[in-house]
Amino acid sequence: MGKLSALEPKRVFEYFEEISAIPRGSGNMEQISSYCMEFAKKHGLRVQRDAAKNVIIYKDGTAGYETAEPVILQGHLDMVCQKAEDCDIDFEKDGISLVAEGDTLRADGTTLGADNGIAVAMVLAILASDDIAHPPLEALFTTDEEVGMLGAMALCTDGLKGKKLINLDAEDPDTVTVSCAGGSDFRMTMRCGRKTAHGTRVILNLKGLAGGHSGIEIDAGRVNADILMGRVLNEAKAIGDFELLSVNGGDKGNAIPPCCSAEIVAANEEVFIRQLKKRLAAIKGEIADREPNFAPTLCAMETGEFDVLVPEARDRLIAALLCVPNGVADRSVSIENLVETSLNLGILKTEADRLILHFTLRSNKQTALEFLEKRLLCFAEVFGCEAEAFGHYPPWEFRSDSALLEQCIECYKEQYGRAPSVVAIHAGLECGVFAAKIKDLDCISIGPMMRGVHTVGERLSISSTKATFELVQKLLARCKG
Repeated sequence: MGKLSALEPKRVFEYFEEISAIPRGSGNMEQISSYCMEFAKKHGLRVQRDAAKNVIIYKDGTAGYETAEPVILQGHLDMVCQKAEDCDIDFEKDGISLVAEGDTLRADGTTLGADNGIAVAMVLAILASDDIAHPPLEALFTTDEEVGMLGAMALCTDGLKGKKLINLDAEDPDTVTVSCAGGSDFRMTMRCGRKTAHGTRVILNLKGLAGGHSGIEIDAGRVNADILMGRVLNEAKAIGDFELLSVNGGDKGNAIPPCCSAEIVAANEEVFIRQLKKRLAAIKGEIADREPNFAPTLCAMETGEFDVLVPEARDRLIAALLCVPNGVADRSVSIENLVETSLNLGILKTEADRLILHFTLRSNKQTALEFLEKRLLCFAEVFGCEAEAFGHYPPWEFRSDSALLEQCIECYKEQYGRAPSVVAIHAGLECGVFAAKIKDLDCISIGPMMRGVHTVGERLSISSTKATFELVQKLLARCKG
């Protein structure tokens, strides 16, 4: 075996190493899906695959569990592919290189893909085992989770008979997740005319903001660079007349944008830059306690004729950025510290004849999500924008009568001598999709310690993986009823 063969649990890390050798970025699912199919055939297990390349592997219950209700074990096959600047990996063709350092597992210059490859490896280890007690298992491996839960959304659940589902896509061994947000994307398109204007092109960059995940850090006080640009451009209007060529910020709807740039045409660039720098300095001082690295810049470029937005379009955009709702919209009163509903302006983009504002919406309640969309539709109508909502996925609402949760808490206490934290999250999990498709589904999400997921700093705790694997086995052993 390879370099991880000395790690425990041995079989889990052997499978993780095999998985890591297979290119499996979102949208590149054929090889990893076929690997799962071959695994099932090798072990004499019934298997099925659908058009989205989701795989379900079936295993009968062990002695004493033959007639128990089946349990669904679930993880997703794809990973987020990010690499360091000096890394020459081709994610379409190459696997990743793993490095074990003490209790930590990382990849060499890339994301590790423990999100969610370690879940797949744990489930495969259980399926391959002859000495782990368990009820009938339905091992569900979904595709393209990281780009909109596409596999889960496409899945026909007729092949699943289980009413209990253990999702292994959590990142903290001290918690059991019991609810997550649903969401959608919302795009506003503002049509705009252009005219020719003479002046000096000035580039305004708002950079150095922290940014972050719109499901996790939406209430952390992070400043949204796109929203801030509206404020800065409004300050620029107070200095004097200027023209706007373009404004662009963010490239992912679900990320709080850390930077935004604008191309401005000023008739007197020296006065404009001097006055705007003073106003930027005041804003920098105002937000320094939460955005200490904010570093706006202004740079004069060439002088000439430019194809700028007509004043009406410029002013309408600035007004929209000043007035549009953004950030936390509501908090839960039943689950402590839970942001219940939010929205994030993640992409602000200028094209030749239109301006695009792209939001990610989230809520742990379906009706609240629908109301948020209606609010934005009303806003778009007032500001003369075309609007569309798409990419819907349902929330996973908290189930207070969850037998699986109670069993998990009992197993956790037995293993650790204390109770876990029971949490709801404002990010999305596939559990919401499955709960909407399978009537009366009882599900939880657990997982080992991971940090820096979706980045080259991704790290997996080896000891935590071992402990989580033991917890899953204890939980399966309790599922006799």
